Amino acid sequence: ADFDAKKKRKVAEIYQALNSDPIDVAALRRMAISEGGLLTDEIRCKVWPKLLSVNTDDLPPLPAGKELREDNKDYQQVLLDVRRSLRRFPPGMPDEQREGLQEELIDIILHVLKRNPQLHYYQGYHDIVVTFLLVVGDRLATALVEKLSTHHLRDFMDPTMDNTKHILNYLMPIIDQVNPEVHDFMQSAEVGTIFALSWLITWFGHVLSDFRHVVRLYDFFLACHPLMPIYFAAVIVLHRQQEVLECECDMASVHHLLSQIPQDLPYESLISKAGDLFVQFPPSELAKEAAQQQAERTAASTFKDFELASVQQRPDTVLRQRFRERLRGEERLRGEERTKSILTKPRTNRFVKLAVMGLTVALGAAALAVVKSALEWAPKFELQIFP
Repeated sequence: ADFDAKKKRKVAEIYQALNSDPIDVAALRRMAISEGGLLTDEIRCKVWPKLLSVNTDDLPPLPAGKELREDNKDYQQVLLDVRRSLRRFPPGMPDEQREGLQEELIDIILHVLKRNPQLHYYQGYHDIVVTFLLVVGDRLATALVEKLSTHHLRDFMDPTMDNTKHILNYLMPIIDQVNPEVHDFMQSAEVGTIFALSWLITWFGHVLSDFRHVVRLYDFFLACHPLMPIYFAAVIVLHRQQEVLECECDMASVHHLLSQIPQDLPYESLISKAGDLFVQFPPSELAKEAAQQQAERTAASTFKDFELASVQQRPDTVLRQRFRERLRGEERLRGEERTKSILTKPRTNRFVKLAVMGLTVALGAAALAVVKSALEWAPKFELQIFP
């Protein structure tokens, strides 16, 4: 009963924020982050557009699918991906209904790509779009996805994977700040960050089987800075630190462990931890290390993974290929030299391990600072400082 009362109170607060003039977007962001997120799809239909500043009063009509599909260079790939997306629809949905939604999904994707020729389709994009389609319907989904694609997802939609790589390079520095032991173990295992690629580029839509968890995360990500998904990825790894450290210290074992994401994660506490870490170690502080990560890694073989991944966009093929290269005795840094360099690496700005501050739960001033910066972020800027 206590839970119901809390929920009722939250619903009331959300509607109060929606009905105030001007709309209280800061309050809506707080609601989306705090426990339970936005609670219902009905509320999401009203709040998601506000979080992305999309005007719902004059949504453009959707063009007819036929003209979109003719002479569209991405049509075949989109079609294949959407056909494979069966498990992203609620189990027990009638085939007819699902097939209708899959057609809408294809049209939304092609529509956004046609209107924004600077954007490049990638495999996994449809996992994000289907989430919006199922929650808000096709017209609104089109507007939201278009805004998202030119903002939060912009880096994944470049012709090359350079910026996606750059974002993945934040993962290890975040882990390093919280748990140097896990960080060093992963470095020794040379596991790289490919295991988190599909998490990042689908906002976890592809890897979580329960739709409720997916939309809960979308509430959180839509309210936050575009780099928040990589903080969430780090928090998942840290949550599994015990398993990681008990794993064989080699690339195959650690990659296998991490790429199988547990379905029973404690989402609310992980969301609040990710928010805390963002406040403690904002991207601007980690940018130098992320850039250094890029430089150091080029010497190792992660760079090749990405070149392959961007050609094939299938991380598992990348791994198989890499094992073959290994078997051919690809020369690489000998283990002990590698370990030595890790142990002597100066640790930049190691904080005393702070107890989780519960900021996002309490939603103090810092959490607001996180979300205020959400849509003003320009990834290019950081890349210029640290080429």
